[in-house]
Amino acid sequence: MSDFTKDQQTEFEAAAFRRLLAHLGTRSDVQNIDLMNLAGFCRNCLANWYREAAEASGAPLTKDEAREIVYGMPYEEWRERHQREATEAQKTAFETSRPKE
Repeated sequence: MSDFTKDQQTEFEAAAFRRLLAHLGTRSDVQNIDLMNLAGFCRNCLANWYREAAEASGAPLTKDEAREIVYGMPYEEWRERHQREATEAQKTAFETSRPKE
């Protein structure tokens, strides 16, 4: 690993996260269930992680506020515009690959 300062590392991580959000914003055709099935996380996971990080730093953030940051719009609006009903194949793949509690 390079000899980045802590501030540089944080800056680069933040830039990569912003780029990931921008990329996901252009790929509304990729459904959350597709992300879960292939990568084990989705937009909602990112929002949860963001909220948890904010709260750990003492900055309260609601679930809806975090989702709006990740989705670029209110979650319900994104769902109405882009979310499709999962296919049986997607549902089966999710049940097979999802983390067991």
